[in-house]
Amino acid sequence: MNTMAVAFPVSPLVSATRSSITPTKQVQEDPKTTPTDSFSLGYFKNCRTLNELKQVHSHVTKKGLSHSPSSVTKLIASCAAVGTPESLDYARKAFELHNEDEGTTGSLFMYNSLIRGYASAGLGDEAILLYNEMVVAGIVPDKFTFPFVLSGCTKAVGFCEGVQVHGAVLKMGLEEDVFIANSLVHFYAECGEMNHARKVFDGMLERNVVSWTSLICGYVRRDFPEEAVSLFFEMMEANVSPNSVTIVCLISACAKLKDLELGEKVSAYIGEAGVKLNTVMVNALVDMYMKCGAIDSAKRLFTECVERNLVLCNTIMSNCVRQGQVQEALDVFRGMLQQGPRPDRVTMLSAISACAQLGDLLFGKQCHGYVLRNGLEGWDNISNAMIDMYMKCREQEMGRRAFDCMAKKTVVSWNSLIAGLIKNGFVESAWEVFNEMPESDLVSWNTMVAALVQESMFEEAIELFRVMQNEGINADRVTMVGVASACGYLGALHLAKWILTYIEKNDIHCDMRLATALVDMFARCGDPQSAMQIFNEMAERDVSAWTAAIGAMAMEGNGERAIELFNEMLRQGVKPDEVLFVALLTACSHGRSVDQGWHLFRSMKSVHGISPQVVHYGCMVDILGRAGRLEEALDLIKSMPMEPNDVIWGSLLAACRTHKKTEVAAYAADRITELAPERTGIHVLLSNIYASTGKWTEVAKVRQQLKEKGVHKVPGSSSIEVNGTIHEFTSCDESHPQKIPIALMLQEIICRLKDAGHVPDLTNVMVDVDEQEKEYLLGRHSEKIAIAFGLISTAQGMPIRVVKNLRMCIDCHTFSKTVSRIYEREITVRDNNRFHFFRQGNCSCCDHW
Repeated sequence: MNTMAVAFPVSPLVSATRSSITPTKQVQEDPKTTPTDSFSLGYFKNCRTLNELKQVHSHVTKKGLSHSPSSVTKLIASCAAVGTPESLDYARKAFELHNEDEGTTGSLFMYNSLIRGYASAGLGDEAILLYNEMVVAGIVPDKFTFPFVLSGCTKAVGFCEGVQVHGAVLKMGLEEDVFIANSLVHFYAECGEMNHARKVFDGMLERNVVSWTSLICGYVRRDFPEEAVSLFFEMMEANVSPNSVTIVCLISACAKLKDLELGEKVSAYIGEAGVKLNTVMVNALVDMYMKCGAIDSAKRLFTECVERNLVLCNTIMSNCVRQGQVQEALDVFRGMLQQGPRPDRVTMLSAISACAQLGDLLFGKQCHGYVLRNGLEGWDNISNAMIDMYMKCREQEMGRRAFDCMAKKTVVSWNSLIAGLIKNGFVESAWEVFNEMPESDLVSWNTMVAALVQESMFEEAIELFRVMQNEGINADRVTMVGVASACGYLGALHLAKWILTYIEKNDIHCDMRLATALVDMFARCGDPQSAMQIFNEMAERDVSAWTAAIGAMAMEGNGERAIELFNEMLRQGVKPDEVLFVALLTACSHGRSVDQGWHLFRSMKSVHGISPQVVHYGCMVDILGRAGRLEEALDLIKSMPMEPNDVIWGSLLAACRTHKKTEVAAYAADRITELAPERTGIHVLLSNIYASTGKWTEVAKVRQQLKEKGVHKVPGSSSIEVNGTIHEFTSCDESHPQKIPIALMLQEIICRLKDAGHVPDLTNVMVDVDEQEKEYLLGRHSEKIAIAFGLISTAQGMPIRVVKNLRMCIDCHTFSKTVSRIYEREITVRDNNRFHFFRQGNCSCCDHW
């Protein structure tokens, strides 16, 4: 066999003088009880500490037996059995001095003893180094050597070294030795090489319970619980009785599979087989029951356990926190403080996490005190948990202080601080911390992207994603969910298509959540066909996915298809929720399906057991208002089981504008002012309603009130994406670099529309000026400017897509329809309420929005 050139650090040895291997305390000998020489040598085996070994060694030295191979061998073996770093150093020094005095290289038994000692103590590197030294010295290993050195390779995770040892086993023809084969199975399994472990196992002519258990445990530790369970049944068919270790590993496999039925069978087997239930088994059973959701069974087993050790308490606490049973976790923690065992850092992680979930600042501070008193603050995960707890309790200063006190701040620490600041609404502070990070990971970037989306900073979120690409950071599905959401709100279809291509090219796993985000993205970008294509390709669909698809149909104004999707969802056994009914009722509103809307609204409680909330009443008010049934809408508002909010009255007010019901509008505006005086936009809407009916005196009154409050009307704004660049226009905008070509195009459009019989609807001009001025102002609405720019910037026949911040006026709607017919273009306009798809002079909304 080729020797292994391995450079491992050698543990510090005792002093180089022989006097170092002498007792520090003289043994008081009684002449009557002085042991014989043979008894002295045999007494080495009974020593349990290094001091006892030193005393016996001193006695042996006085008898002149210290240099005999027998005494040195027994000393080394006994030191190795004690298994402390100090006892191993003592054995190693005795070994080296013996070799130096005798001019030998030591015996095989001495090497085996030392290798076994180092491996048992977890000092695998030293065990491998000794094996190397032995082979170089020409000493041939035997069948006892290999299990010891393989144990060292396992402890040191020395895969390459272990493979070489395996080669030596094969060369010496010892592969059929059951103990060596078991060691090889265990070694490969611990290194994660389950295929190699199984190959060795399958090649064994003789197997015992250790063989089966080693492979079963390997499968469990490497997250192959199905294989572990299957192997256990093979073991039972082979009539090999499992031991306690086998059973514990099998219980762990059941926990990972969340297979309660199998777990209970294993539990029953323990009782039937008469296997003694130890604390390790109890711990595994409690963990299994908790993970399988049988919380009562876990608690009962925990309560009945007389010897509750620290591991068991930590197991039930961590599982309680994971299951949301945080108060129960704290009850266990309080019991530990009163009766023991003494909590450690694992305990405190669960306790602090429970306080974070409960928002219990007082108890969280008490946990912090325990951490400081017991010196646990040096653990990074403890400090990170403290930061998270304080942030969730809205104590930003304490969270920042815990962060600042950390001697070593990890990426997780920075991420915890950033996430906490974002959760409490301090996005700018989080952004500053993000820029201060010495190093960041994908979680850092994903957190910031999600925060920007949450704050409606969609362009900034997209820009941050571009920076990620420049930094060479590979996005994952979490990143793309945030980016897709931002893109959807921007309505940038070109970017949406690029995002889908990016996901496909980079093999990003498109799970149900990401697929749902993509459906919503394309729907918001005015491409319901692409949205439905992704939806139809989804292998799994939850209620959120169905809601996104129904929402896509609602935006398109395809209420009939939305209802079909809903019925299909019910047939597949998916239970609707409150959000889905909002999408359904919106689809009915856009499709002018009043009767269908009433049917769905009433079925919420009677059929699906969902009590309509304010938002659902708002949808019904919108449905009735759009249909001109304002009195019926007002009656519904008055019959609501809860107080109508400003959104409800806002829906009614918007309907009043369409149907020019000034009296109802004034009433609704007064209700909104009472409920939400900060919503000054309703005064602008009321002013527009008065202006549309020519009540200029009332307009003046409302605008005077706005002036006194310092409120200005939000200008109409429209954006259009051309060649990946977004161009934004406001009403009467003359700041664009191509303002002259745009003006000429507008003039051409207006002329061609007049020739086609289009008459501007001047009631949509909300200022009291002459008709010529009104016509000029009407022709400079932002979406008209955007459409004109689209016509001069894109090729003939290319679709034009515009996003507007306000609702389209009637004249702009008619304008867009006529342009789509005259110029033979598909025009999509997304206003603040819905999509309008203009094709050949028609709109998807059927002139009802």
